[in-house]
Amino acid sequence: MKKAFILASMALSSIAFTAHADTVRFGIDGNYPPFAKQGADGKLQGFDVDIAYALCTAMKASCEIVPQDWDGLIPALNANKFDAILSSMSITDERKKAVDFTNKYYNTPSRMIAKAGTTVSQASFKGKKVGVLRASTQEKFAKDFWGKNGATVVSYGKAPEGFLDLKSGRIDGMFVDSVVGETDFLKSAQGKGFAFVGADYSDSKYFGYGAGIAVKKGNKTLQDRLNQAIAQIRKDGSYKKVQDKYFNFNVYGN
Repeated sequence: MKKAFILASMALSSIAFTAHADTVRFGIDGNYPPFAKQGADGKLQGFDVDIAYALCTAMKASCEIVPQDWDGLIPALNANKFDAILSSMSITDERKKAVDFTNKYYNTPSRMIAKAGTTVSQASFKGKKVGVLRASTQEKFAKDFWGKNGATVVSYGKAPEGFLDLKSGRIDGMFVDSVVGETDFLKSAQGKGFAFVGADYSDSKYFGYGAGIAVKKGNKTLQDRLNQAIAQIRKDGSYKKVQDKYFNFNVYGN
């Protein structure tokens, strides 16, 4: 009986260890600098990637980054290709029907990029084309705000494809996350002559409540671990270290 008890205790200890000395696989779209892009070595790098590694350190887990194009992220998660989506995915009521979210890990507004001096209103793109990232919160907003007022909304699988079309004149504006637009386009040579135009957009009806980490519906164990890890890296300075590597402002938001 004593031997059986010892073996049972060892088994439980092993299970407990495995639960925390595991590998967490994060699905990330690598076409969204500065949050994620492919480095010269072929591996993904950026804010989202560094946050993933910081969270794994906090959870005492190994970290695996799985590249996945944006519009396939939720299907791939539900097909068990990875354990969580850490890819600047806004927490929205619509997405909550398909996945569960952690608390936010950052929050930035969306903005329109167009030729400098462009006036922006609901009707200002009538008969014109507005680019967005496919399956994004920006796409949904643009279809309601500008699309219903005569604009054609053009959806792209990758944000850089939209910026190329904007530069070449095939679209008249690109509606994106403000940080992505500034870093990946406006600060580059191809962004010359373009600017943020109009207001910041952050209506929670469309843009949700910040970017969160998505897990499969009902995976409360991982959801709780990630929430604890987010709180820990915010408290111990790891989050700020990653933030300051990419931004000169508080990307976490209010």
